[in-house]
Amino acid sequence: MKLLLATHNEHKRREFERLLDGSAAGWEIETLPDTVVLPPEDGETFSANAFGKARAAAHATGRTSIADDSGIAAAALGGAPGVRSARYAGEHASDEQNLRKLLREAPADSRLEYVCAIAYVDPLSGVERVFEARCAGRLAGEPRGEGGFGYDPAFLPDDGPSGLTMAELSDAQKDAISHRGRAARALLGWLERAGPSR
Repeated sequence: MKLLLATHNEHKRREFERLLDGSAAGWEIETLPDTVVLPPEDGETFSANAFGKARAAAHATGRTSIADDSGIAAAALGGAPGVRSARYAGEHASDEQNLRKLLREAPADSRLEYVCAIAYVDPLSGVERVFEARCAGRLAGEPRGEGGFGYDPAFLPDDGPSGLTMAELSDAQKDAISHRGRAARALLGWLERAGPSR
């Protein structure tokens, strides 16, 4: 059973294959051909960005495609950086630069929320769905941990082991509570119930 993930990133492909591993169908996740160019992530919502990528992949290849968009929302900043999470400190900012900016602008222990939207597009049947999930937490005073990426070193999840950042959790611990893990499980549950075209 194969799904096309609208990315050229092998790290993301492996992550999604791990997240969908609980399926009896044994979904195999493939990345986009190098020739397919994805649209810019300029939507106002995570769902809009995810649909933009999934539709582009589906229309270019004629295959059922999925795509995700995710980010972090800080209550103290009115929900920022939100859909601009990957470029919070500038268009070509690194994860470290984005994280430093968040730590400068939001107070330690203030409320955070990770958000993920996964879009599903089947170009043959015309079926489109989106699965959105969240993970609530607080901002650590300083970054800790070597795992994860993005804002993980400063995100203290409410549902995680006390005092540990996302970057200090194992893959299994993180997948169980993360926004992406929850959205992927919602997608997986729907796939198993709906029996979509392959």
